[in-house]
Amino acid sequence: MSDKVLDKLVEMSREIGRPENDFVIIGEGNTSAKCDDGTFYVKGSGKCLAQSDKDTFVKVVHQKALDVMDAGELSDSEIKDALFACCADPENTTRPSVETTFHAYLLSLPGVNFVAHTHATACNKILCSEKAEEIYKSRIFPDEIAVCGPEPIYVPYTDPGLTLSRTIRAKVTAYREKHGTNPKLILMQNHGIIAVGASANECVSITAMAVKTARVLFGAYCLGGARYFTEENVNRIYTRPDELYRMKQFAEEK
Repeated sequence: MSDKVLDKLVEMSREIGRPENDFVIIGEGNTSAKCDDGTFYVKGSGKCLAQSDKDTFVKVVHQKALDVMDAGELSDSEIKDALFACCADPENTTRPSVETTFHAYLLSLPGVNFVAHTHATACNKILCSEKAEEIYKSRIFPDEIAVCGPEPIYVPYTDPGLTLSRTIRAKVTAYREKHGTNPKLILMQNHGIIAVGASANECVSITAMAVKTARVLFGAYCLGGARYFTEENVNRIYTRPDELYRMKQFAEEK
């Protein structure tokens, strides 16, 4: 099973990394996928998503990576050593991504099997602006809701790595208490986005829709501002039977 998971992860990563998408360049971003043996694959630090192959990824023991999140305050050097200690292969020489711990946490959520973190230019145009949180305050069209959920999680700028992972955990916990489900999209100020999915295909769809949303929002603000849905509008779309059917299709593996 792990070989099939890795094949899907490579395929997803190469798709997300395609230069024409402008989701990532050079070594930006990272992806992961859960195996059924208590491990997961995560991109190696500095590897290029567009050139992904099986050697791009490191296999990590899931519980060891989760334990790092509760290990107290660690120095940069201690975090590096802790991440290497999480590797399933003790002979591994590829350093797991510095974001390994948030991948571990998100992949521990029920129904989450793949995660894709990117630095999409269209999204960062907004996320690096002074009005980012205001601009992302509500949904603006039905397909955004169907693919990316009723609302995203917004994370103010946080130091990447362990601190960010702990912040994401707190934000996701609050989101699940509010909505009774997992978030699909996490927006990180001055950083990028995270797609959280049941399948590789869902992560690609969420990422692509987040980029379309950012482009629409940017254009709307150039023309005077966005016309947002009300909470009632959002809830109606999110619970309509036809939209629930479409959401299921987006999540299925292709």
